Amino acid sequence: MPSDNSPSRTGQARRTVLKGLGFSAGLAAVGIPGATAADPDSSTPGSTYSLPPLSYDYDALEPSIDAQIMKLHHDKHHQGYVEGANAALQKLMKMRESGNFEAIKHVKRDLSFNLSGHILHSIFWDVMSPDGGGTPDGDLANAIQQDFGSLAAFKREFSAAAKNVEDSGWGMLVYDHLADQLLVTQAEDHNDLAVQAATPLLVLDVWEHAYYLQYQTERGKYVDAFWNIVDWDEVKARYRAVKQCNILDENSC
Repeated sequence: MPSDNSPSRTGQARRTVLKGLGFSAGLAAVGIPGATAADPDSSTPGSTYSLPPLSYDYDALEPSIDAQIMKLHHDKHHQGYVEGANAALQKLMKMRESGNFEAIKHVKRDLSFNLSGHILHSIFWDVMSPDGGGTPDGDLANAIQQDFGSLAAFKREFSAAAKNVEDSGWGMLVYDHLADQLLVTQAEDHNDLAVQAATPLLVLDVWEHAYYLQYQTERGKYVDAFWNIVDWDEVKARYRAVKQCNILDENSC
């Protein structure tokens, strides 16, 4: 794993932040390989999204998450969100061409749901590692200490949020650009309860498809096991990137 101080790692995180700042669901995402068109500056309508590959094998996160779940989750569920987002874009293109926007409410809803699912999953894969666990250090650790009181207090709040998401959704650590602080938030489904202008740094999928085959109804055990595979170096790189580019301050980018 590259050092968290590596210029290449920090630079890559900052570049992906800049690509993700236009996320319309209010979750300005970071680190989304495959989440933009091949040419992100292209003005061609209907630019499509693609499934990012995993950087580790399906069984690499065992015993926290088993190989069968990883394969189905990545290859089937995440792919479904990619296809749903692309389908919504195609429908919007046809609306623009025809001038008929009668169904726009439903299409915009589909785009928000599927694109948000694609983005959050793309982050989810990257903030886990077979070499994960342990504790954060440096500026991320200092920020957690300042905003939550201690790492233990942060983990308690994050775990409680993830365990108590109503039905399907996510537990998230986000950076609030307005107040320059870290927050723990929830997302129902992929996009409800979103905090506008907050960038996800660490996300945990608590939809049943993320854990049921292994943990069945015991979501809490799955959430607790997540801490064994968190890639704190990746989370810290994301934090540094968003601190360098505050989306509410044009002079910071």
